Amino acid sequence: MKKIKNIFTSLLGILLLTVSCQDDDPTVGDLLTPTNLQVTATIVGQDANNPNGDGSGVVNFSASADDTITYRFIYEGNEQTAPTGTASFIFSNLGINSYTVNVIAYGTAGNSTTTTITVDVLATYAPPAELLEKLVGDSSRTWRIKSEQAGHFGLGPVGGTVPTEWYGAQPDEKATVGMYDDRYIFNADGTFSFITNNTNDEDGTDASGTVFGRVNLVDALGSSGGEVNGADVENLPYNDFDETWALIAPSGVETITLTGNGFIGYYTGGSQTYEIFDRSVPNELILRTTDGNGEFDWWFIITSVEPSGNSFQTQYNNLVWEDNFDTNGAPDAANWTYDLGDGGWGNGEEQTYTNNADNVVIEDGMLKITAKKETGGNYTSARLKSENLYEFSYGRIEVRAKLPASQGTWPAIWMLGANFDTVGWPVCGEIDIMEQKGQDKNTVLGTVHHPGVSPGAGDSATTALPTSTTEFHNYTVEWTDTTITFLVDDFVFHTVNNDVTLPFNDDFFLILNVAMGGTLGGTIDPLFTQDTMEIDYVRVYQ
Repeated sequence: MKKIKNIFTSLLGILLLTVSCQDDDPTVGDLLTPTNLQVTATIVGQDANNPNGDGSGVVNFSASADDTITYRFIYEGNEQTAPTGTASFIFSNLGINSYTVNVIAYGTAGNSTTTTITVDVLATYAPPAELLEKLVGDSSRTWRIKSEQAGHFGLGPVGGTVPTEWYGAQPDEKATVGMYDDRYIFNADGTFSFITNNTNDEDGTDASGTVFGRVNLVDALGSSGGEVNGADVENLPYNDFDETWALIAPSGVETITLTGNGFIGYYTGGSQTYEIFDRSVPNELILRTTDGNGEFDWWFIITSVEPSGNSFQTQYNNLVWEDNFDTNGAPDAANWTYDLGDGGWGNGEEQTYTNNADNVVIEDGMLKITAKKETGGNYTSARLKSENLYEFSYGRIEVRAKLPASQGTWPAIWMLGANFDTVGWPVCGEIDIMEQKGQDKNTVLGTVHHPGVSPGAGDSATTALPTSTTEFHNYTVEWTDTTITFLVDDFVFHTVNNDVTLPFNDDFFLILNVAMGGTLGGTIDPLFTQDTMEIDYVRVYQ
């Protein structure tokens, strides 16, 4: 594999060749050696009480010299080439340790001046075993952009806490730009391997491909070509390469740092550090990095699971029931009735359900279920159901919705067995097409409940969905006599086997609601006033 540091060597060789070929050209000028090389080091978090830094191990270096073209910083085989004279290293040996960094200033014709600087740095972060296992596995683990997931790539304001606040890519939206076939390997020996064309590399025939990056900033990779598309450079030719990686935790935030020009997904320049925003979903990470211009935060969802060879194929295409919420006012009484009242609903919830227009109304082609804080501190909301109006067995149920963003809201799109009144729960069975926890608005759940797994549990799975509260998504269940399959935007994230011993072979009815607090809603934001789940349509296919 091609090392990024070799790019610099090659460029330097070209420079030497160019100068030697022009020795007799009087316009070349003097061959200058850099002078007055000065280097300073700033240990992150260093102050009078913390002379060796904040424990993150991060040190920023700055070099200056006269008659200099570029600089190189070297520490134990880790190299950074920096035309501007600035570089950062992460020193991760626990405790206070002394490190020596070599700094080289290069002038014309490869003439150089070298100095060293020594720093004493404190490192206190030891990565948890479960995070190392997730990243590396037994010895190395391969990751990719989760291209099939909505919001897998996006951007927002610097310091924002909502992934893809300004933009989020739809599934496979960037299929032609040179990003989805890249692979990122975290090796146990600390090397980070970047494969630029996974399709060809699988048979060992090619170690070159293309990458994707920010216009101008991507020039730091030293490659040429690609296709400029607005602020992006697409399909920039590039070879496989190795760098090194480490885990740090500046200000307590778990962060992946890459040396040199190592990057993930989209080259943004800057220090190439990636905050681990969320690692709760198995085989997935949500990462955030700030670009070299300091303009945006860039977000990525990466996964260590390769994509399925076949997209999901439904067996149900006949639309048998729908509500598109086209008529303003109250929901259609032929389709929906209500659960009313309070009492916690078995989950310690805090709302009282009503059928008031303040809590449930159709406006502008959307069903809006609004949870509100009333005078006196009580909460109201609404819970619609198709019980005794529309009940059915098997089919594909698709609901397009945007979820409330407030802490403590517990939105749900689900179904109960039609024999609920006679046999009770969990004997009747429950299929939760979509639920979202009140404390985690970047993930949604799909779950079934039945006597074999409930009460107290369920057969459940989650998938990352950082745009769940800012964009509409399709929440779908494909229910057959053999399987119950959960999807978001046609991406399968959970499958449950069905058979004659389970309660999922009789009629069920639909439920739409927003709860407050309770077992999944959790602590309600004390500043909460109101928030809404908007539903574009509900459709059943058989």
